[in-house]
Amino acid sequence: MKKQKGFTLVEMLIYMGLMAGFLLVLTDVLVAILDVKAESAATSSVQTDGRFITARLAYDVALATSISQPATLGASGGTLTMVVGGNTYTYSLNGTNLQLVNNLGTNNLNSSESQVSGLTFQRLGNTGGKDTIKVTYTLTSATTRVAGSEVRTFTTTVGRR
Repeated sequence: MKKQKGFTLVEMLIYMGLMAGFLLVLTDVLVAILDVKAESAATSSVQTDGRFITARLAYDVALATSISQPATLGASGGTLTMVVGGNTYTYSLNGTNLQLVNNLGTNNLNSSESQVSGLTFQRLGNTGGKDTIKVTYTLTSATTRVAGSEVRTFTTTVGRR
């Protein structure tokens, strides 16, 4: 009798078991990679938007010829109004977006990947001195990660030159 070539049932079961284990390990690795990517994207969007907003506020306040809101020393509010180069600049929240309204139009300063909340502007300084504004805001990532959204509160003080 001639022996036929092929696999036995035991060999097929061993092969299927090894393949199932291999696929399980690969799936776990893929899920871990996707989690790291989501976390990285969330952290990156919050940090990038925070740096941009802080730099833009510092730049505009330094160039301002006057700040009209908040109006008095120690006063705080959710709107910053100032004159830069003869144009009125107004920073305020519109929903979860920090908006700058000036003669060029309305611009969102945060990306679609983050949301702004808790925005306050407080006027600091001495009577007759240069205007100084303390800015506080919280950025929350729109991208969710395993541990939830990335949340970071920024506080900075900017002044006119």
